[in-house]
Amino acid sequence: MKVYQTNEIKNIALLGSKGSGKTTLAESMLYECGVIKRRGSVDAGNTVCDYFPVEKEYGYSVFSTIFYAEFGGKKLNVIDCPGSDDFVGNAITALNVTDTGVILIDAQYGVEVGTQNIFRTTASIKKPVIFALNQLDGEKADYEHVIEQMREIFGPKITPIQYPLNVGPGFNAMIDVLLMKKYSWGPDGGVPTIEEIPAEEMERSKELHQALVEAAAENDETLMEKFFDQGHLTEDEMREGIRKGLIDRSILPVFCVSALKDMGVRRMMEFLGNVVPFVEDMPAPVDTAGEEVKPDSNGPLSLFMFKTTVEPHIGEVSYFKVMSGTLTPGVDLNNVDRGSKERIAQIFCVCGQIKTQVDKLCAGDIGATVKLKDARTGNTLDEKGCEYKFDFIKYPAPKYQRAIRPVTESDAEKLSEILTRMHEEDPTWEIQQSKELKQTILSGQGEFHLRTLKWRVENNDKLPIIFEEPKIPYRETITKAARADYRHKKQSGGAGQFGEVHLIIEPYYEGMPAPDTYKFGNQEFKMNVRDTQEIPLDWGGKLVVHNCIVGGAIDARFIPAIVKGLMDRMEQGPLTGSYARDVRVCIYDGKMHPVDSNEISFRLAGRNAFSEAFRNANPKILEPVYDVDVMVPADVMGDVMSDLQGRRAIIMGMSSENGFEKISARVPLKEMSSYSTALSSITGGRSSFTMKFSSYELVPSDVQEKLLKAYAESNTED
Repeated sequence: MKVYQTNEIKNIALLGSKGSGKTTLAESMLYECGVIKRRGSVDAGNTVCDYFPVEKEYGYSVFSTIFYAEFGGKKLNVIDCPGSDDFVGNAITALNVTDTGVILIDAQYGVEVGTQNIFRTTASIKKPVIFALNQLDGEKADYEHVIEQMREIFGPKITPIQYPLNVGPGFNAMIDVLLMKKYSWGPDGGVPTIEEIPAEEMERSKELHQALVEAAAENDETLMEKFFDQGHLTEDEMREGIRKGLIDRSILPVFCVSALKDMGVRRMMEFLGNVVPFVEDMPAPVDTAGEEVKPDSNGPLSLFMFKTTVEPHIGEVSYFKVMSGTLTPGVDLNNVDRGSKERIAQIFCVCGQIKTQVDKLCAGDIGATVKLKDARTGNTLDEKGCEYKFDFIKYPAPKYQRAIRPVTESDAEKLSEILTRMHEEDPTWEIQQSKELKQTILSGQGEFHLRTLKWRVENNDKLPIIFEEPKIPYRETITKAARADYRHKKQSGGAGQFGEVHLIIEPYYEGMPAPDTYKFGNQEFKMNVRDTQEIPLDWGGKLVVHNCIVGGAIDARFIPAIVKGLMDRMEQGPLTGSYARDVRVCIYDGKMHPVDSNEISFRLAGRNAFSEAFRNANPKILEPVYDVDVMVPADVMGDVMSDLQGRRAIIMGMSSENGFEKISARVPLKEMSSYSTALSSITGGRSSFTMKFSSYELVPSDVQEKLLKAYAESNTED
């Protein structure tokens, strides 16, 4: 295989909603450039890109797949990304290591929520975008409506490069307004017949051609002047103008294809090869030190590991982008993230599961290697003397959680190893060993996302597992001041145990004044603060302890033991055993014994005094509440609103955004357990949502009663 230089390499992400036809388009692209002799199909399970067993089982893409196409003297590295929102992490990774996104839109259904989500991602990281209207041969295809919808959503930058002549099952021809030619195909697609534009289409094609020329000229002052002088641009000048427009996102070209019938695919590939930016045309990535790292083949060697998979008959495969320098086999590199050394024994260019061994990869290229010892997704490997480190991929917060455990308890360690490996393959699978909940919590982007992991663990690793409803990390707090004292006394021969603690507790809030005087019944208690400890709690909130002891009733050396006793109860609140938060304690009196007092005595006395006071301070349970934004089509907005209100949601606002309705609400985490599944069911998969932790709020009294009853019953069973 030819060694491609940096100025001959283009990296492209293939994106779009589920079912838009990306994997089918990838087959046609591979067929057009001669990598495969026969196109596979998703239904037959024999495509280049969907080769993992779980993908064949489910019939849709689960992983991003890298393939390359040698076309027109250029090397196109393409990453075919899953369309489901549940696997959005793959698309985000692909966009960060490529330079252009090709977004497929199903001409039958138009712009879907997933399309908008991925377009927002391209905008946030400033990547060029090309749209391809696919399935123009579908029964419900409507080109004009979709173009109008795209302009409403994405703005006037939408610029058709082509338009179809007969949309629907008879689709077989289109007009290319960049080349000003008519393209038509036989029933099997493939090589087109290229003709002059028919007279009846000339007026429309000239109008669209002029709009394209103007859009291209806008991106270059020299071209703009020439356009004003001559009224037209050459084909090469238009390409240059479009390239510059792509880089600054001032032009969003639209192509027409039928991926299934291989119509329009070759023409789109010509555009990718001739017009879209090369690696070196794009702004250079920035390392963690804030320095730009240009893709210089003569620079220091640095690789960014962006993907790890375990593949059948091969084992672990690590995919990388050459950020700088030129990679050859046998080189030793430093893993700057893990402090280890790696030898790159072999390097490959990949087409799905087909690995082609190569002798060299230049800066900007994408490749793979196998059997690295310690490299993980997101690591940077540098040659000696190079200090680049990259951390530019930011993943969305998880939206779906389940507790996971093996059917056989003795397999817990094996499951932990498998989950660690799965997280390395897909960082949007997050695993947390929760000491608080006493569960292993698996988080992801949706039910399908987690169900895919379960299928793989049970079928590939032969380890049966159970998904359970995760417990909710409730918190406990108090709502009024209370006083208590407790004497711990124990005598069992020899030195005994003695400690007595008197304290007052009250709700804590930031900026509250120092304690002064408290009144309980007819008694008044005046505080004289000698020392204050503010303890930020790992689970949120604070414990503030004031030492108000006067007259040496308790020696200062026992105060830390009392604080330990208080923390014992903060870690296991008396209502439901949940963490307590936001409590202020004044230790104002007590007694000690010259022989029998010790740290354990005062720890126990402090713990029990705190428990009694907590129960008398009108304790309440707090629950985590999340800010939730839901994007829905207008026709199902009422159903989604009703469902949210049934989940104790507080609707904070509604707005219209790019043809969809946006509902903003605050919803208790308890009610979000299976929301992704419910929302998909209500809207037919046409909606999406994001959720972000907001605050802890008091639970309603009826919910608190249920929680107290459930906790009492579980303790009785124990």
